[in-house]
Amino acid sequence: MRFERVFLLSPARIGGPRSLMLMREQAEFDLALRLRNGAAAIGEIYAFISGLYFRGKLAYTGVFGAAPSGVPPAMVIVPGMGLVSPETILSYDQLQSIANVPVDADNPAYREPFLRDVALLDQQAGPNCRYVLLGSIATDKYTRALLQVFGERLLFPAEFVGRGDMSRGGLMLRCARTTEELAYIAVQGATRHGNRPPKLKPGRQK
Repeated sequence: MRFERVFLLSPARIGGPRSLMLMREQAEFDLALRLRNGAAAIGEIYAFISGLYFRGKLAYTGVFGAAPSGVPPAMVIVPGMGLVSPETILSYDQLQSIANVPVDADNPAYREPFLRDVALLDQQAGPNCRYVLLGSIATDKYTRALLQVFGERLLFPAEFVGRGDMSRGGLMLRCARTTEELAYIAVQGATRHGNRPPKLKPGRQK
Protein backbone atom coordinates (compact mmCIF):
# COMPACT_ATOMS: atom_id res chain seq x y z
CA MET A 1 0.00 0.00 0.00
CA ARG A 2 2.91 2.30 -0.87
CA PHE A 3 1.33 5.45 -2.18
CA GLU A 4 2.06 8.99 -1.07
CA ARG A 5 -0.17 9.88 1.85
CA VAL A 6 -0.41 12.30 4.76
CA PHE A 7 -2.20 11.21 7.92
CA LEU A 8 -4.63 13.71 9.46
CA LEU A 9 -5.13 13.23 13.20
CA SER A 10 -8.29 14.43 14.90
CA PRO A 11 -7.76 16.39 18.15
CA ALA A 12 -8.18 15.28 21.73
CA ARG A 13 -11.08 16.83 23.62
CA ILE A 14 -9.93 19.40 26.14
CA GLY A 15 -12.11 19.70 29.21
CA GLY A 16 -12.06 16.18 30.59
CA PRO A 17 -10.33 15.01 33.79
CA ARG A 18 -6.90 14.43 32.24
CA SER A 19 -6.76 17.84 30.57
CA LEU A 20 -7.77 19.49 33.85
CA MET A 21 -5.03 17.51 35.60
CA LEU A 22 -2.47 18.64 33.02
CA MET A 23 -3.49 22.31 33.17
CA ARG A 24 -3.76 22.54 36.95
CA GLU A 25 -1.37 25.24 38.17
CA GLN A 26 -0.23 23.06 41.07
CA ALA A 27 0.64 20.05 38.84
CA GLU A 28 4.26 18.98 39.30
CA PHE A 29 4.65 16.04 36.89
CA ASP A 30 7.02 16.33 33.93
CA LEU A 31 4.59 17.13 31.10
CA ALA A 32 2.69 19.73 33.14
CA LEU A 33 5.95 21.47 34.07
CA ARG A 34 7.15 21.45 30.46
CA LEU A 35 3.80 22.81 29.27
CA ARG A 36 4.09 25.75 31.66
CA ASN A 37 7.69 26.28 30.54
CA GLY A 38 6.82 26.20 26.81
CA ALA A 39 8.55 22.89 26.10
CA ALA A 40 5.69 20.44 25.42
CA ALA A 41 4.61 19.29 21.94
CA ILE A 42 0.99 19.02 20.81
CA GLY A 43 1.42 15.31 20.06
CA GLU A 44 2.46 14.39 23.60
CA ILE A 45 -0.12 16.76 25.08
CA TYR A 46 -2.94 15.12 23.13
CA ALA A 47 -1.56 11.65 23.89
CA PHE A 48 -1.73 12.44 27.61
CA ILE A 49 -5.24 13.86 27.38
CA SER A 50 -6.69 11.22 25.04
CA GLY A 51 -4.64 8.24 26.19
CA LEU A 52 -4.79 5.08 24.09
CA TYR A 53 -6.55 6.65 21.09
CA PHE A 54 -3.99 9.34 20.35
CA ARG A 55 -1.04 7.14 21.33
CA GLY A 56 -2.30 4.70 18.72
CA LYS A 57 -2.41 7.45 16.09
CA LEU A 58 1.16 8.53 16.79
CA ALA A 59 2.49 4.96 16.75
CA TYR A 60 0.62 4.11 13.56
CA THR A 61 1.73 7.18 11.62
CA GLY A 62 5.29 6.65 12.79
CA VAL A 63 5.34 3.24 11.11
CA PHE A 64 3.25 3.84 7.99
CA GLY A 65 3.99 7.47 7.10
CA ALA A 66 4.77 7.95 3.38
CA ALA A 67 4.45 11.67 2.70
CA PRO A 68 5.91 13.48 -0.32
CA SER A 69 9.35 15.00 0.17
CA GLY A 70 9.29 18.06 2.41
CA VAL A 71 5.81 17.33 3.80
CA PRO A 72 5.25 15.99 7.36
CA PRO A 73 3.89 12.42 7.45
CA ALA A 74 1.16 13.47 9.89
CA MET A 75 -0.69 16.67 10.72
CA VAL A 76 -2.90 17.29 13.74
CA ILE A 77 -6.23 19.13 13.46
CA VAL A 78 -6.00 21.77 16.21
CA PRO A 79 -9.06 23.97 16.88
CA GLY A 80 -8.30 27.61 16.15
CA MET A 81 -4.84 26.84 14.74
CA GLY A 82 -5.62 24.68 11.69
CA LEU A 83 -3.18 21.87 10.88
CA VAL A 84 0.08 21.53 12.81
CA SER A 85 2.81 18.91 13.05
CA PRO A 86 2.66 16.68 16.18
CA GLU A 87 6.09 18.09 17.14
CA THR A 88 4.75 21.67 17.34
CA ILE A 89 5.43 23.22 20.75
CA LEU A 90 2.45 24.74 22.55
CA SER A 91 2.37 27.20 25.40
CA TYR A 92 -0.01 26.93 28.33
CA ASP A 93 -1.92 29.99 27.07
CA GLN A 94 -2.25 28.47 23.57
CA LEU A 95 -3.72 25.29 25.03
CA GLN A 96 -6.25 27.34 26.97
CA SER A 97 -7.19 29.17 23.76
CA ILE A 98 -7.63 25.88 21.90
CA ALA A 99 -9.98 24.69 24.64
CA ASN A 100 -12.25 27.68 23.96
CA VAL A 101 -12.76 26.92 20.25
CA PRO A 102 -15.75 24.61 19.65
CA VAL A 103 -15.07 21.90 17.04
CA ASP A 104 -18.01 22.74 14.80
CA ALA A 105 -17.93 22.96 11.00
CA ASP A 106 -20.13 26.09 11.22
CA ASN A 107 -17.81 27.87 13.68
CA PRO A 108 -15.59 30.33 11.75
CA ALA A 109 -12.90 30.33 14.47
CA TYR A 110 -12.47 26.60 13.89
CA ARG A 111 -13.36 26.31 10.19
CA GLU A 112 -11.31 29.13 8.65
CA PRO A 113 -7.81 28.23 9.95
CA PHE A 114 -8.57 24.58 9.22
CA LEU A 115 -9.66 25.21 5.64
CA ARG A 116 -6.71 27.58 5.08
CA ASP A 117 -4.17 24.95 6.13
CA VAL A 118 -5.90 22.14 4.25
CA ALA A 119 -5.56 24.17 1.05
CA LEU A 120 -1.90 24.97 1.80
CA LEU A 121 -1.15 21.30 2.48
CA ASP A 122 -2.74 20.32 -0.83
CA GLN A 123 -0.51 22.82 -2.65
CA GLN A 124 2.63 21.55 -0.91
CA ALA A 125 1.93 17.84 -1.31
CA GLY A 126 0.74 17.95 -4.92
CA PRO A 127 -2.18 16.37 -6.79
CA ASN A 128 -1.05 12.76 -6.40
CA CYS A 129 -0.97 12.76 -2.61
CA ARG A 130 -3.80 11.16 -0.68
CA TYR A 131 -4.92 11.91 2.85
CA VAL A 132 -5.93 9.43 5.55
CA LEU A 133 -8.17 10.75 8.31
CA LEU A 134 -7.53 9.04 11.63
CA GLY A 135 -10.65 10.34 13.29
CA SER A 136 -14.41 10.22 13.20
CA ILE A 137 -16.30 10.53 9.92
CA ALA A 138 -19.69 10.19 11.64
CA THR A 139 -20.25 13.97 11.42
CA ASP A 140 -18.94 16.68 9.12
CA LYS A 141 -16.83 18.47 11.76
CA TYR A 142 -13.65 17.23 10.05
CA THR A 143 -14.85 15.92 6.72
CA ARG A 144 -16.62 19.04 5.38
CA ALA A 145 -13.42 21.08 4.94
CA LEU A 146 -11.34 18.06 3.98
CA LEU A 147 -13.72 16.87 1.27
CA GLN A 148 -14.04 20.41 -0.07
CA VAL A 149 -10.33 20.37 -0.94
CA PHE A 150 -9.32 16.71 -1.26
CA GLY A 151 -12.50 15.13 -2.62
CA GLU A 152 -12.01 11.45 -3.46
CA ARG A 153 -8.40 11.61 -2.26
CA LEU A 154 -9.64 11.72 1.35
CA LEU A 155 -9.51 8.21 2.81
CA PHE A 156 -10.07 6.55 6.18
CA PRO A 157 -9.48 3.06 7.62
CA ALA A 158 -12.44 0.84 6.77
CA GLU A 159 -12.08 -0.96 10.13
CA PHE A 160 -12.86 2.26 12.02
CA VAL A 161 -16.57 2.00 11.18
CA GLY A 162 -18.50 0.98 14.29
CA ARG A 163 -15.50 1.15 16.62
CA GLY A 164 -15.18 3.47 19.61
CA ASP A 165 -12.11 5.58 20.26
CA MET A 166 -10.35 3.09 22.54
CA SER A 167 -10.92 0.23 20.11
CA ARG A 168 -9.46 2.31 17.30
CA GLY A 169 -6.46 3.19 19.44
CA GLY A 170 -5.82 -0.43 20.32
CA LEU A 171 -6.19 -1.45 16.69
CA MET A 172 -3.63 1.13 15.53
CA LEU A 173 -1.15 0.14 18.24
CA ARG A 174 -1.45 -3.48 17.17
CA CYS A 175 -0.93 -2.58 13.52
CA ALA A 176 2.16 -0.54 14.40
CA ARG A 177 3.54 -3.48 16.38
CA THR A 178 2.88 -6.07 13.67
CA THR A 179 3.58 -3.68 10.73
CA GLU A 180 0.28 -4.76 9.14
CA GLU A 181 -1.30 -1.67 7.64
CA LEU A 182 -5.06 -1.12 7.62
CA ALA A 183 -7.07 -0.96 4.38
CA TYR A 184 -8.27 2.51 3.39
CA ILE A 185 -11.43 3.51 1.56
CA ALA A 186 -12.70 6.86 0.30
CA VAL A 187 -14.71 8.97 2.74
CA GLN A 188 -16.83 10.26 -0.13
CA GLY A 189 -19.82 7.93 -0.44
CA ALA A 190 -18.73 5.69 2.45
CA THR A 191 -21.01 4.22 5.12
CA ARG A 192 -20.35 6.42 8.13
CA HIS A 193 -22.07 4.29 10.75
CA GLY A 194 -22.04 0.56 11.28
CA ASN A 195 -22.48 -2.25 13.76
CA ARG A 196 -19.85 -2.50 16.45
CA PRO A 197 -17.26 -5.11 15.40
CA PRO A 198 -16.06 -7.87 17.78
CA LYS A 199 -13.62 -6.82 20.48
CA LEU A 200 -9.96 -7.09 19.61
CA LYS A 201 -8.40 -10.32 20.78
CA PRO A 202 -5.32 -9.92 22.99
CA GLY A 203 -2.25 -9.74 20.78
CA ARG A 204 1.10 -11.34 21.38
CA GLN A 205 3.69 -9.03 22.86
CA LYS A 206 7.05 -8.98 21.12
